[in-house]
Amino acid sequence: MAGGITDTGELYSPYVGLVYMFNLIVGTGALTMPKAFATAGWLVSLVLLMFLGFMSYMTTTFVVEAMAAANAQLRWKRMEKRKEEDEDEDSSSGVSDSDVLLHDGYDRAETRPILSVQRRGSPNIFEITERVEMGQMASMFFNKVGVNLFYFCIIIYLYGDLAIYAAAVPVSLMQVTCSATGNHSCSVGDGTKYNDTDKCWGPIRRIDAYRLYLAAFTILLGPFTFFNVQKTKYLQIMTSLMRWIAFILMIILALIRISSGQAEGHPSMAQLSGIRNLFGVCVYSFMCQHSLPSLITPISKKKHVNKLVLLDYVLILAFYSLLSFTAIYCFRNDTLMDMYTLNFTNCEIINVAFIRYFLGLFPVFTISTNFPIIAVTLRNNWKTLFHREGGTYPWVVDRIVFPAITLIPPVLVAFCTHDLESLVGITGAYAGNGIQYLIPAFLAYCSRKDTQLVFGSGTVNKHLSPFRHTFWIVFVLIWGFSCFVFVTANIVLSESKL
Repeated sequence: MAGGITDTGELYSPYVGLVYMFNLIVGTGALTMPKAFATAGWLVSLVLLMFLGFMSYMTTTFVVEAMAAANAQLRWKRMEKRKEEDEDEDSSSGVSDSDVLLHDGYDRAETRPILSVQRRGSPNIFEITERVEMGQMASMFFNKVGVNLFYFCIIIYLYGDLAIYAAAVPVSLMQVTCSATGNHSCSVGDGTKYNDTDKCWGPIRRIDAYRLYLAAFTILLGPFTFFNVQKTKYLQIMTSLMRWIAFILMIILALIRISSGQAEGHPSMAQLSGIRNLFGVCVYSFMCQHSLPSLITPISKKKHVNKLVLLDYVLILAFYSLLSFTAIYCFRNDTLMDMYTLNFTNCEIINVAFIRYFLGLFPVFTISTNFPIIAVTLRNNWKTLFHREGGTYPWVVDRIVFPAITLIPPVLVAFCTHDLESLVGITGAYAGNGIQYLIPAFLAYCSRKDTQLVFGSGTVNKHLSPFRHTFWIVFVLIWGFSCFVFVTANIVLSESKL
């Protein structure tokens, strides 16, 4: 996220890329979707889910187009620089005044006749072979204000991500351990409503247990923020496997209860009051735009990449619908937990202790592996935002201050609230809205303008989005800004009623 070009890595086939994208998108947000479905009504939820899936696919194609444009400009700049170096070597005289004026010419198209640039604008120049992160694309296509707004948006989103992770692990541990002791044994998902002040172990209240787990989580995983961590291939395989097993188990268990006549859910068709959280959850659950450079660049054959991405979105939409519909018909609305896995820690749902604890503790394992990686990404974005050319940070600022401002705010948020549905909803509705809609739309618009300026109006980007008309960019921008207004107004009106 810090921007800059990194190694592409080992290439893989388009279908492997499809699986990687599926695994990236289907994450923590999916676990909060059933509760959001129940509070908004099944019909409203399904329509909004399909629409937001379509919008996310559109902006994904915008990012892919901007990646191709960025690759083309980087390739052209290198060719121009190489040509200037060759001309300097061939010249027998000293440097002239005109050469000095053109020293920085390789940065803009005006230093060469536009016709010579057009001849280089062949389809191959738009091949996506180098990984250009979104921060790098923002630096290439946006002005200084736009770059700062991009980093502000990505930083707020990552803070929200860390707050969700920091709350989800202690919540899962609190629910499982408090319900496995005393009179609460096997009662997490039986419809019993617990207050934070209810007893957990002896004099320890549930909220105390939550905060103890939060403190332990911070002490164990927080120090990784001060170092560099890398997500290993085997760790990714392990967490992906656990995720698939958990989701498939939940769908099968819910279907078994429904088919055996034990279903308790009677979901309503529409409840407008639940749309705000549902919107945020759906945006968060379709989020992948910030990681597209890492996913798309290593794909060996990118000719039909937009069709493969569309297939991925259709599969994800079907998966989310299956998970949420089985949940809302299996469980009553008032018994659905913020973290859906906790509904399966009740003995009446499943009498196999190992499966109960596996599902109950599933977020603990997967989220704990992701937390240090997100924290380091956020820390690096802070460093990039304040970095000045040629400058270096003092040791205390680099090793203490940046990690501290990365770790402390999300832990404080998690200390104050463990309402996961609201945390996911607000993160998705605000920062997620910017990353998923506004930034890709601006990237597509600015990259198209720069491509025409550099290569001429006749050059066509081979990875041009299917939504190539300017109408779609305007539509996404209007939608994104409207969502900001709607969500803010909804929050203000909700608070004024309390």
